[in-house]
Amino acid sequence: MTRQEAGALEAALRKVPPGAVLVERYAGEGDALSPLQPLQARADGRGRMEVYTVYPGVEAAFSRFWASRASFSHGAAPWGLEIYHCRAGRVGWNMQEGVSVYLGAGDLSLHSMDCCARSEMLFPVGYSEGIALSIDLEQLEEDCPPLLREAGVSPRALFEKFCRGGPLAMPGNAETDSIFSPLYPLPANWRLPYLRLKVQELLLTLWRWEPRDGRQLAQYGSQQTELIREIHDLLTQHLDQRFTIEELSRRYPINTSSLKEVFKAVYGQPVATYMKQYRIRRAMELLRETRASVAEIAAQVGYESQGKFTKAFKDVTQQLPTQYRRQL
Repeated sequence: MTRQEAGALEAALRKVPPGAVLVERYAGEGDALSPLQPLQARADGRGRMEVYTVYPGVEAAFSRFWASRASFSHGAAPWGLEIYHCRAGRVGWNMQEGVSVYLGAGDLSLHSMDCCARSEMLFPVGYSEGIALSIDLEQLEEDCPPLLREAGVSPRALFEKFCRGGPLAMPGNAETDSIFSPLYPLPANWRLPYLRLKVQELLLTLWRWEPRDGRQLAQYGSQQTELIREIHDLLTQHLDQRFTIEELSRRYPINTSSLKEVFKAVYGQPVATYMKQYRIRRAMELLRETRASVAEIAAQVGYESQGKFTKAFKDVTQQLPTQYRRQL
């Protein structure tokens, strides 16, 4: 997602009350979208979800969040499968049994709904957009679409494939992208017919997949990922200071190789790359919102000289700080 797209996402959620997640439901043909209602959730930002009943037992939720975390609770679903596609930003969960799963743009997760009944959604880069499919496989077994029956797809067998061994996180690929990407730009009145096609296509695709074939993304312990979030907070709250990986490893109970590996898994970039872009994003805010000089801003975001700051700023934005401020 570009800075412009992130700005558009923020603008789309600006009217949502702070701390609220608003839900819009669509049940089927002839039914109007219901008024927005706050969902009982803890969030430190804003969220919005459009929920569609696709088939009996199958719901699709288009979600957008401008937050760092939000928590939901839903009833345990013994035969429930949840599939999440991340379109933009990053999203993660601290699942039950101390497992963390993180997705970037294009990635896909599959897990039982019991696994995430009391989990917390985390947005490491501050925003996320995606689609969550919640499937009651027992009900789908009773009301299985004819096309899936003809192909021999067994919803209960899908549960055995994808829900018995803990959560799975799969990297994005052309096949899953062709299923999910066309859904996002559709107007609300077109989404349900497309969802009915695409859900069947997805289940046919999953029926052919062999889970745990080595393609899945790495998973980490929730304690590790929470430690990385503490390190992230230290780095971003003290931009005027520079910390080496070795210093961070001594300060926190994590070795240097794990620190680098888990940080990239959570935030999607190596520590140095992420912090360079974070510093420049903060500098852009200061250029927009204050009258501080370029040299003062450079010092505030951790650059020892205006020259080094200017070079880094141009590397990230393809323009000079003075040009950026002037165009505003």
